Amino acid sequence: MANETTQDLLKKVRKIEIKTRALSHQIFAGEYHSAFKGKGMAFSEVREYQYGDDVRNMDWNVTARLHSPYVKVFEEEREMTVVLLVDISRSRLFGTVSMNKRDLIAEIAAVLSFSAIINNDKVGAIFFSDRVEKFIPPKKGRSHLLHIIREIIELQPEHDGTDLGEALRYLTNALKKKCTAFVLSDLLDVDDEGQPRYEDALKVAANRHDISFIEVHDPRERTLPDVGLINVKDSESGESAWVDTSSKKMRQAYEKWFDDVQKATGKMLMRYKIDSVSIATDQDYVKGLMTFFHKR
Repeated sequence: MANETTQDLLKKVRKIEIKTRALSHQIFAGEYHSAFKGKGMAFSEVREYQYGDDVRNMDWNVTARLHSPYVKVFEEEREMTVVLLVDISRSRLFGTVSMNKRDLIAEIAAVLSFSAIINNDKVGAIFFSDRVEKFIPPKKGRSHLLHIIREIIELQPEHDGTDLGEALRYLTNALKKKCTAFVLSDLLDVDDEGQPRYEDALKVAANRHDISFIEVHDPRERTLPDVGLINVKDSESGESAWVDTSSKKMRQAYEKWFDDVQKATGKMLMRYKIDSVSIATDQDYVKGLMTFFHKR
């Protein structure tokens, strides 16, 4: 049984690799390259001064030696460090259409990772529930990326709940140099008032790193069907309750709560100039990512 499970896992990872690697090469590599800038400018060459060149870039040593004005030419330093903050809380297993949130996160993470590799970037990952479950330091290489994808599919959280703040604090402490970080989560980490619980941690992390949010959700999370009395169980807390979905008032109250949570999260991201995109399990994530890249 264990061997069959391992074989199934390897097949799944391989299938994701084939699909997302092709997408990264054919579609996303150029978009990723344009959307995410390197850490600074690197020296490229020296050439003769031309009208309009910035005199601050004059190479005085070469100018004196050749008795003619020369300037230093710089180009963008492209190599970056990319870190994926992957939500592995139990709610990621929810899915009512073609795939669950975990599988969608795995494919999006793979696309971002292969795009990063094409750009010669390092990739790392922070897996979190209500605490950090595992950290994979940034490295290059195909086998390293496949290890990250396997963990997204296979890693089981030891703790219940979701704490985005804990993951963001870990990012701030673990990576001292600026990196490009992608948060892959359903972002359902709010207090009793529907306000995000991780704002303070995000404020600190966003000052150091280039952070983007990719919210993954299932359409059934936003609206309840009219199917009468049902028993609903919270996959993270384990608590269950009977809900009368035939009540229009109850369905409207639920939709309003979800809408209020979305608005509060959106306002917070705008405050800290965080780029974001929302992708559903029944949507084409290629289109969503392309729109996200173009926005940057």
